[in-house]
Amino acid sequence: MAVESQPGKVPGLDKITEPEMTITQKNNTAGDNLVTGRVALCLSYNGANYHGWQAQKSGIPTVQKFLEAALSKVASHPVAVICAGRTDASVHSSYQVVHFETKVKRSRRAWVFGCNTYLPDDISVSWAGEVSPEFHARFSATNRRYHYLIYNHPIRPSSFNHEMTWTHYPLDEKRMHQAAQSLVGRHDFTSFRAVGCQASSPVRSLEYVNVQRFSNMILIDIKGNAFLHHMVRNIAGVLIAIGCGKQSVEWCQEVLQLKDRTKADITASPRGLYLTHVDYPNEYGIPASKGAPSLIQALLVSSGHSSIDQTDMWDINTKPSN
Repeated sequence: MAVESQPGKVPGLDKITEPEMTITQKNNTAGDNLVTGRVALCLSYNGANYHGWQAQKSGIPTVQKFLEAALSKVASHPVAVICAGRTDASVHSSYQVVHFETKVKRSRRAWVFGCNTYLPDDISVSWAGEVSPEFHARFSATNRRYHYLIYNHPIRPSSFNHEMTWTHYPLDEKRMHQAAQSLVGRHDFTSFRAVGCQASSPVRSLEYVNVQRFSNMILIDIKGNAFLHHMVRNIAGVLIAIGCGKQSVEWCQEVLQLKDRTKADITASPRGLYLTHVDYPNEYGIPASKGAPSLIQALLVSSGHSSIDQTDMWDINTKPSN
C-alpha cells in the first residue's frame, strides 16, 4: 500500500515532504590533520563526458578511472576506490562518496587539493577524512537521494543542455506530484527496473517523491534506501508522460502494480539526473551534502525551500600557522 508524503509548504501542492531544509557546511571542509588507513572522500562531477562511474578494461573515460589515477599520484601508490552508488553514462553527482585504503599519511588539504590538481575540471573532491575500518561507502549507506531536472520550454536550451532534460511540451507538475505519491513506501519496482538489472530483489523503499516547478524548471526529488538500475529515470519517464497528459494520474500506480517493465516503456534521458545525497550513521563522521547541485540549490534557496549555512566555508583556504 502506498504511503503518502508528509505535508509541506510548496504552493499548490497539498502533500509534499520538505527534506533537510537547512544545510550546514561547517564540517564539510578539508582540514590539516593527517589522514591515513581507510579514507573517505566526497566528490562531485558532471557526467556528460564520461561513460558512467565504473572503470572499464577498455580504458574508456569514466569517473572512477580519473579519480583513481589522481589519488594514486597523491598517495604515490596504486589506489582503488569503492563508491556509494555507480552512476550511468551522462549522469551527474553533486555528492558521491568513496573509500579507499592507504598507508601513507597526507593532510586533508593534501588529499583534496592534490586530487583536484590532477582531476579534470568536471570532477572535484570537496572533503577527505579518515574513517573506521568498518565504514563502507556502499554498504554503510542507509539512504540515497536523487534530483531530476527538466527544462520545460518549447525552445531547446543553448546553456546547461547537458545538465538537464529538455521537454518541449507543457507539463503539469501537480499531476506529476500526485501520481508520484503512489510510489512512496515499500514496493516491488519491477516495472521501473532496467531489463539488465542485476539486483537480487526488485523491492525498494522510497521515503518521498516530490515534484516542484520553478518557472520553466521542473524538479523531481526522490529519496529511498536503494535504487534499481535505471529506476529513477524510468520513474521520471512515467511522470513526464503523465505531466504532458499522455497518460492519466492513475497510470503510475497501474504500472507499479503490473510488475512488468514492458508496460511502462519510457526511460527518461540521463542528462537531468543527479545523485545528490547519501545518508550514513553519524558515527562515521561523513559530512552532510548541500542536498542538491549548485544550479538546483540556487532554485531551492531563492524560493525559500532551502537554506545554506556557509559558516567556515572558506577555512579550507587558510593554511595552518607554523
